[in-house]
Amino acid sequence: MPKFAANLSMMFNEVDFLDRFAAASKSGFQGVEYLFPYDYEKSQIFDLLQNNSLEQVLFDLPAGDWGGGERGIACHPDRTDEFKRGVEQAIEYAETLKCPQVTCLAGIKPSNVNVETAHEVLVGNLSYAAPLLADAGVKLLIESINTTDIPGFFVNRTAQALGILDDVGSDNLSLQHDIYHMQIMEGDLARTIESNLAVISHMQLADNPGRHEPGSGEINYEFLFPFIDKLGYDGWIGCEYVPLSDTVKGLAWIQKHL
Repeated sequence: MPKFAANLSMMFNEVDFLDRFAAASKSGFQGVEYLFPYDYEKSQIFDLLQNNSLEQVLFDLPAGDWGGGERGIACHPDRTDEFKRGVEQAIEYAETLKCPQVTCLAGIKPSNVNVETAHEVLVGNLSYAAPLLADAGVKLLIESINTTDIPGFFVNRTAQALGILDDVGSDNLSLQHDIYHMQIMEGDLARTIESNLAVISHMQLADNPGRHEPGSGEINYEFLFPFIDKLGYDGWIGCEYVPLSDTVKGLAWIQKHL
């Protein structure tokens, strides 16, 4: 069965963030992911992981002013110095938390920047980050995100992300495949996953519409989970969904998998 990680940015919001580690562990999860750890001391989060027998699976590079609506800065020509500082910060956290991979969010393309320039900047930033993260033993990922939830997000389809991987040309850059985002943008989920399994290092899930738990929408997870297993995927699948109601009550779908 797939290995499922609780996404603590979206799940267990009934309690404060630092209490979600214990809640995830109590619910049977062995791995966790979330957007960012940077508001907390590295040692504090590490202790929570250790005390709750959890593995830190993934978090994101610093992504600008998240509260102000920014969703990454890696395609912004005027933010490269900030991006580089964020890589250094992410490495420090990843080393302490023993996190094997981090995701770079490309961001929303600035209106005054053309597509070619945004692509060039993104490739340059990834080319800078990939070897530094490799030296720290951390894999760098990029993710395609749907433009319904985040209008203008620069990397929004699998083919585009694969082209970026080719242009960077680093063995330390892989794909994070989000089933929910790609159902919205392109569908054909099973074939896309199978065709690109060699470069997929992490997956995330939610159902559509609504971004709720599997079984609440149109995606046939009862087919998809065994299919992914059959392909031999041995990475984590992050449960990046908004529970319909109480997080724990909504976990009936996962009990046969945990």
